[in-house]
Amino acid sequence: MKAPFRYYDFQKDISGCGVFGVINTKRELIPGDMPIKAMCTMHDRGNGLGGGFAAYGIYPDMADKYAFHIMCDTQAGLDKAEEIIKSFFTVHESQPIPTKRTPVIKNPPIVWRYFLTPKQGMDRPQWRSLDEKDFVVNVIMEINSKTPAFVFSSGRNMGAFKGIGFPEDIAEFFRLDEYSAYIWTGHNRFPTNTPGQWHGAHPFTLLDWSVVHNGEISSYGINMRYLCEHDYKCTLMTDTEVVAYELDLLVRKHGLSLQMASKVFAPPFWDEIDRMPEEQKKAYETLRMVYGSALLNGPFAILVSDGTCLMGLNDRIKLRPLVVAEHGNNVYMSSEESSIREVDRVLDNVWAPKAGEPVIVKLED
Repeated sequence: MKAPFRYYDFQKDISGCGVFGVINTKRELIPGDMPIKAMCTMHDRGNGLGGGFAAYGIYPDMADKYAFHIMCDTQAGLDKAEEIIKSFFTVHESQPIPTKRTPVIKNPPIVWRYFLTPKQGMDRPQWRSLDEKDFVVNVIMEINSKTPAFVFSSGRNMGAFKGIGFPEDIAEFFRLDEYSAYIWTGHNRFPTNTPGQWHGAHPFTLLDWSVVHNGEISSYGINMRYLCEHDYKCTLMTDTEVVAYELDLLVRKHGLSLQMASKVFAPPFWDEIDRMPEEQKKAYETLRMVYGSALLNGPFAILVSDGTCLMGLNDRIKLRPLVVAEHGNNVYMSSEESSIREVDRVLDNVWAPKAGEPVIVKLED
């Protein structure tokens, strides 16, 4: 295919999307202005069809409750979701998510939040034997697949805020400058294979997990089928959704470390494995055989958090940019060094991680 003389006539730009993340290892709160400013620097990585943020530590007064953020086009749809919620949870607070009238945000959905404690099972005997988090995941899957509403955030002491617009538009709409958090991630979307839609914007979340992604998961089909075998229902037709669900499966349910899960996502090539010492070789062969259907194929740079850490990971041949920087108690990860320097001009260390090698920064106890 020959490129048009005017490059901006391209209908598809697979190098788009921008990601940013920051973690303060001492849990010192970072004002929302910082990630918003960083994402503004990468404005041209998006096209206005998706933007969003995830923030950890924003609900300290409800830290032990599940915070469900729900979006829906109609009140009737929200009522159906609330009926399911009240069947399985004790509702401690129910309120609209604070928003601000923003001229560029057209026809936003209803956005609502609930602070919840599970009742555990109730009228579903088959759910009574589940542990608490499996129970919560099952309820989320039921709402997302059987009602017009969508749970776009469900962790504790955290929240995702996303929609159609540039990140700065979404931040203004959700009044994110009024929040402070010890971990932030942000995303500027340039949709390549799916339409821009509110629930299809990043971050993608499940329980405390949140994922932002630059790239294209070409293994989406086999990843989705693999997840369906483990009772995860992919309803968004967007490739990044599978990353959030796979993290929950591999780390929470199967007990893999984040380091090991990253080797499932971006494993060494077979010829590299063949050259490893015998014990290491057996470990990687086992991962490839057991979790072959969970491998993420295609170009990607992802940022992941579960409220205790921030991880950055590239695909195994580094087809998308990722930069990491440190200053004091703050560690930054971004698609561009410029966005980091925009919010912190004095950095102690800056580097680009190697392909397939995760950078995992944990909160101090």
